[in-house]
Amino acid sequence: MTEKFRIICTTQKGLENLLAQELENLGAENITLGRRMVECVGDQRLLYKANFHLRTALKVLKPIYTCTAKDPEELYEQLKKVEWEKYLSLKKTFSIDSIVFSETMRHQMYVTYRTKDAIMDYFMEKEGKRMRVSTENPDIPILVHVSHDTCTVSLNSSGESLHKRGYRTEQTEAPINEVLAAGILMMAGWKGETDFIDPMCGSGTFLIEAGLIALGIPPGIYRKSFAFEKWKDFDADLLEEIAEDDSGDKEFKFKLYGSDISGKAINITQANVDRAGLSKYVNLEDKRFETIDAPAGKGLLVTNPPYGERLQLNDLSALYERIGQQLKHHFKGWDAWIISEKGDLFNYIGLKPAQKVDLLNGQLPCELRYYQLFEGKRKEHLEKANRYGRQGKKQSPPHP
Repeated sequence: MTEKFRIICTTQKGLENLLAQELENLGAENITLGRRMVECVGDQRLLYKANFHLRTALKVLKPIYTCTAKDPEELYEQLKKVEWEKYLSLKKTFSIDSIVFSETMRHQMYVTYRTKDAIMDYFMEKEGKRMRVSTENPDIPILVHVSHDTCTVSLNSSGESLHKRGYRTEQTEAPINEVLAAGILMMAGWKGETDFIDPMCGSGTFLIEAGLIALGIPPGIYRKSFAFEKWKDFDADLLEEIAEDDSGDKEFKFKLYGSDISGKAINITQANVDRAGLSKYVNLEDKRFETIDAPAGKGLLVTNPPYGERLQLNDLSALYERIGQQLKHHFKGWDAWIISEKGDLFNYIGLKPAQKVDLLNGQLPCELRYYQLFEGKRKEHLEKANRYGRQGKKQSPPHP
């Protein structure tokens, strides 16, 4: 019987439910949501699949030891009890990262140092030699999480954050990261069943993530490696089996449209699209949003317009007014999802959102807003929806 163990997947604020659904789809058990993380139970196959398939995870962790400690010195003594030779060897390098939420262990770096010391001293006493630490590309990255007096030590099976897919060769200023982009597309219900537009595409992240979802391509396909490939129990055949499985492939009959006022951004997007192998599905133009007409039929627009310090306030307010006018007059029947800095800029769009979601883009508090761009007036659409119900079927009159 395959051994099962705890798995913790970290994510960004606001994406926890999406990540939980992804894990459930992969066959995870005992799924529990936390703050910017989801915990579950699975086996080695799930660990590999999580790294390869999850679109909204940043890291996939395997906890190996939990203890209580009131200060770094007690933590040091506890960590020397771990049988580190099960996970490390003198031939491999390691690194320590720590996350600390504690009233008694307030210095995060000291927690990191004492964890490193515990491992070093353990091998000196056992082997007479010291382990090697590497801050860049370590063989075995380790994470220590301290919550009050509970300390959890985990192996980081991903290595570099999973938002670093591997398809992006260049980027524009202030790009949205791939995990957040995928999460927004999933919130928008994107499955590749219509045309898609990002009219301010930057380096093309929304376009590429939309293409991966539409075609059923796992984001891990572009990664050169995962940290678990250097673990003692690494199963190369299992990883190859997961990587070669094309049962999730889908046909995409529509088009992904991207545009940007910057010719440089379009060139960067084209290079990233080419690297992702999506050129046949993507149409790019060096155009202002105001000059774009939506393709016939319904579709989805998702974009990340400038905000923060990227433009002056007067320029930003005028830009957001133009966005609202363009959506209102040229994208009737479409759905639009816009992420921007939390604040007053959305007011300039002049449209009433159907939904608002608080998110973080990097460390910046942002808001995602969903606009239903009705044919005709919004009031008429709502009256029609009330008469016919959500599915377009006339409702029975109420019983007397």
